[in-house]
Amino acid sequence: MSAETGVNTAGVIHDIGYRRYTGRRLGRAQIVRALYWHSLRSAFGLGRGAKAKIVPVITFVVICLPAVANAVSVAQGNGRLYPYDTYLFQLRVVVMIIFIAAQAPELVSRDLRSHVLPLYFCRPLRRLDYPLAKLLAFITACLAMIEIPLLLLYLGTIAQSHGGSAIWHQTKALIPGLLVGLMWAVLLAAIGLALASLSGRRAYATGAIAIYFFLTWILSEILIQVTQRNVVRQVAPPPGFHAPPGAPPGAVPKFQTIVQVPTTAAHLSGLVSPFTTLDGVREWLGGTSPGQVPGVAHYGPLYGAMLLVLLAASVAGLAARYRKAGA
Repeated sequence: MSAETGVNTAGVIHDIGYRRYTGRRLGRAQIVRALYWHSLRSAFGLGRGAKAKIVPVITFVVICLPAVANAVSVAQGNGRLYPYDTYLFQLRVVVMIIFIAAQAPELVSRDLRSHVLPLYFCRPLRRLDYPLAKLLAFITACLAMIEIPLLLLYLGTIAQSHGGSAIWHQTKALIPGLLVGLMWAVLLAAIGLALASLSGRRAYATGAIAIYFFLTWILSEILIQVTQRNVVRQVAPPPGFHAPPGAPPGAVPKFQTIVQVPTTAAHLSGLVSPFTTLDGVREWLGGTSPGQVPGVAHYGPLYGAMLLVLLAASVAGLAARYRKAGA
């Protein structure tokens, strides 16, 4: 009891019924699985408000629209509209840029901004387990965005196929497309998370991802166009052509056309962007659909090496970021 204020200053212990946890502790593997599942849900805004679902839902619907249009066209007796290995290249690029720029910061930037990483790492969780779970979850999310439209394209096509040989023909064409989609998902997810992890502010992370992907893609397309050489070539007269009146007997008029011939610079310009690098690797590995790069030719191994360099740099940058984050 204080003599001046008359207030009892003695401490009091209140029994609030706290009990120690006596259940089974699941350990590191379960923590990684829970982090993976939570991150995958976050990539699509699940478990959050309607605002968080706007971008994932819109991008998913947009990228699936060509597959729906293909199903309608095939039902009317037409052939398959789009190839499996490229789908609609420009549409896929734009949709994936928007999706990655919007959702990659959802997985990593919020934890950085809230400074909750020390809470993760005080558990039996290794420092590299956190980015590994995030990367696997985002690869899965990107796979869903890329592969589900391909499966819809496939189902819409085989629904009107007659006979096992026709279905098997479509299946053989689908498998390379799925592998190309896996290649896209792994590389784009790694680059997106690496860039997003550089800032705890979502706006900065979104801007960095969008600027990198858009600028490199546009620059690569411009370089491919301007570095090709115009060549004038003679062509045969069109069928049914008749010499004009008054022309000398036996005279054969010359018809010429201007064609663009790729140069070495045009072949190498695709290395500027991850998207054209991916398409160059697809062509090198045997893709039959026309690509953005005008003939990879013997530069295919260089595109493969660039793909591995981009992937290794992104994964290494992501790992290095979390070796010191939260320390």
